[in-house]
Amino acid sequence: MENHVDPERENFDHFKSLPRDTPIEMLNLIRFKQRATYPDSHAHAKRGLSGFEAYAEYGKESGPIFERVGGSIIWRGKMEALLIGPSDESWDACFIARYPNSGAFLEMVTDPAYQIAVVNRQAAVQTSRLIRMKPIALTDNSFG
Repeated sequence: MENHVDPERENFDHFKSLPRDTPIEMLNLIRFKQRATYPDSHAHAKRGLSGFEAYAEYGKESGPIFERVGGSIIWRGKMEALLIGPSDESWDACFIARYPNSGAFLEMVTDPAYQIAVVNRQAAVQTSRLIRMKPIALTDNSFG
């Protein structure tokens, strides 16, 4: 499995080209490293954190920014079994984050304090999927 931790430029540019004034939901699928890998200069580098512990640090530091921009976790779950998909894909954390619009997400990821906090995420994550979703009404069966 390839490691996907940060967005590729082409994917991020596509994200930014989509409408910015409607609510979005971000599906997060994350697999943690056994041991977090920090740059030598980072304060946590010498603490020997697990990937899970480093991700918890990321949540603690980025949480206030996430809340300030209007973000909320609307669903969280634990993977129990894979029925369809590559057999090497398993996820330690699965959740959906809702933002009032993509501008709020962009505000969060460009915040200077977030830029410091995200080092914990980069140290913690072996691979991940971050998928922007457009909410549709449960009564809309068209998936459009």
